[in-house]
Amino acid sequence: MRNVNVYYGAFRAVKDVNLQIEARKITAIIGPSGCGKSTVIRCFNRMNELIPGARLTGEVLFHGKNIYDPDVDPVQVRRLIGMVFQKPNPFPKSIYENIAWGARINGYRGNMDELVEESLRQAALWDEVKDDLHKNALALSGGQQQRLCIARTIAVKPEIILMDEPCSALDPIATLKIEDLMRELARDYTIIIVTHNMQQAARVSDYTAFFTVDEDRAGIMVEYGPTNQIFTRPRDRRTEDYITGRFG
Repeated sequence: MRNVNVYYGAFRAVKDVNLQIEARKITAIIGPSGCGKSTVIRCFNRMNELIPGARLTGEVLFHGKNIYDPDVDPVQVRRLIGMVFQKPNPFPKSIYENIAWGARINGYRGNMDELVEESLRQAALWDEVKDDLHKNALALSGGQQQRLCIARTIAVKPEIILMDEPCSALDPIATLKIEDLMRELARDYTIIIVTHNMQQAARVSDYTAFFTVDEDRAGIMVEYGPTNQIFTRPRDRRTEDYITGRFG
């Protein structure tokens, strides 16, 4: 991200963000409510464009190309930069079709059974659902639904996976499964996660960006660096105050 500003109508929601994401690492975005965390993560795959009145200035470079250039297809961007949302949102179809549908509309011509199995294995869900692939996905538990959504994202072979508070609707056991899964997936994918849970950020991420709001209520990035440094030796007093619970 280079000098990224995001506006909703006349309101500037995010101000002057410069952020370089490390490949095949997990980057956490933390900060108090209303500081623009979700807005920032949605910049990476042009999801903010779906909100009336939203606009972005600056550049978001992916392989050296600004994904906001007029000749860039946002659908292709979203295939390469997948997203897992706060609330599990499987399609009202079978488990199998949840995985196969996205791959099919993206032109996948290989062995679909193999792709479904591989995606579910990568999402640590295969052993739980392999005998029920034609069961409605909505019958799964919340944690299973979220892992299915991760499998569905993986199936179209993205390079980056965005996760917007993926565990906020889950119980602690399901949350730990998702966290373990993230560490596994980081071997093959670049992961960016928004989380309001600082313990989660400390557990799973390699890098952390701390955001807060300025006097105009715009989200600003205060500090970015290796997670261990941000949590143990923050350079900015505002970061330290947030992490130690003095505000936020």
